[in-house]
Amino acid sequence: MRTPTHYDFRIQPVDFILANQIPFCEGNIIKYVSRWRMKNGREDLLKAKHYIDLLIENYDNDLDDSFRAGTTQ
Repeated sequence: MRTPTHYDFRIQPVDFILANQIPFCEGNIIKYVSRWRMKNGREDLLKAKHYIDLLIENYDNDLDDSFRAGTTQ
């Protein structure tokens, strides 16, 4: 399969993501940030930001859950 020009890198983002077993949200951040200049510009940056916001929300929820678990014991 021919690689699209917006993925014209020495190491393809998908190869890097898979080789490093990077989870879904982080993988999408890598994908969108690596291609934004060559494909969708601001739209790709906003998509990356969306996944970063999801990670932050999940992180904060995990901290809240850990705190609640620690105070109820």
